[in-house]
Amino acid sequence: MREPITNIMDLRELARQRVPRAFFEYADRGSYEETTLRENRAAFGRLQLRQRVMENVDERSLATEIVGQSVSMPLAIAPTGLTGLQHGSGEIHGARAAVKAGIPFCLSTMSICSIEQVHAATDSPFWFQIYVMRDRGFTRELIQRAVAAKCSALMLTADLTVQGQRHREIKNGLSVPPKITLRNLFDIASKPRWAWDVLRAPSRSFGNLEGRIGGADSLTTLAQWIASQFDPTLSWHDLGWIRELWPGKLIIKGIMDAGDARLAAEHGVDAIVVSNHGGRQLDGAPATIDVLADIVDAVAGSTEVLFDSGITSGQDLLKALALGARAGLIGKAFLYGLGAGGEAGVTQAIEIIRRELSVSMALTGQRDARHIDPAVIWRR
Repeated sequence: MREPITNIMDLRELARQRVPRAFFEYADRGSYEETTLRENRAAFGRLQLRQRVMENVDERSLATEIVGQSVSMPLAIAPTGLTGLQHGSGEIHGARAAVKAGIPFCLSTMSICSIEQVHAATDSPFWFQIYVMRDRGFTRELIQRAVAAKCSALMLTADLTVQGQRHREIKNGLSVPPKITLRNLFDIASKPRWAWDVLRAPSRSFGNLEGRIGGADSLTTLAQWIASQFDPTLSWHDLGWIRELWPGKLIIKGIMDAGDARLAAEHGVDAIVVSNHGGRQLDGAPATIDVLADIVDAVAGSTEVLFDSGITSGQDLLKALALGARAGLIGKAFLYGLGAGGEAGVTQAIEIIRRELSVSMALTGQRDARHIDPAVIWRR
């Protein structure tokens, strides 16, 4: 009899058992020596919370707004690539779970289900994440498709114009569709439920790219495709071009420097995401939680500050809120839930974080997630 799921790491272990190794490690691992991946978690552990007592915390509110959208808690689902290979129709499951939970879902350019497939399967607007390609015509087309799907925000990822090497992806022979080797063939065969869900899904390749870039589906690794298509000439000047195409809320993801944060605010973006890409890009970069307060100070309220990379509990989220973030985004935690149990697993991951946030607010004397006291963080 399986023990009850009580935290995100329980979902991670279940996902590890149910998802083929190549795809699980795509979600789970980082770049190069994975120093930054580990530091994202370790830095949260170094922050301690200030316990308060004899405070009336009976009626706590987790509700807030993110880029003008009312949400039930300060959390959103981050854009993640190959989501539909953690579980068949994974993007649709994630979007539906987010709608039920009252939080935003962001669809990745590198999704398995396309913008149109997710739009057709959900009844609420979602965000769309964009990479700027060398083929600017294709980038324009993607933005126009997001407009047609009535996406409520566009998230520009700025920290993946050149890909950091991810050793596990190369060792696992990761490709889309999966590269057939004896090892991964045996691995897939040992997970029939995963295979059945993927076979029934509306897409098993790059849904947003099918029929647009010849040969993209047959390249041997995702890294090769990214290296050939992503544009290292991306600059602040490109924001004007994107603004002409996109009429709604604009978010920039990948900010780790106070100077870059000020530039983003000066260019009028609606929000920035303090993110090191979950430790999957510049290995050796600091943990996001360690740079968050400086970035919040740098923008001084001129744009919303969101946060990702490392949130696996409600206490992590509380610490980010205390250091000035408006809300947090979950990537790995979302994918663990998805791999463990599809839509129900995503719902479980969200609710675990919701409960932990609520309890931790109570024990630190906090009643309103919109106004977390910075003194929640205990300092010597």
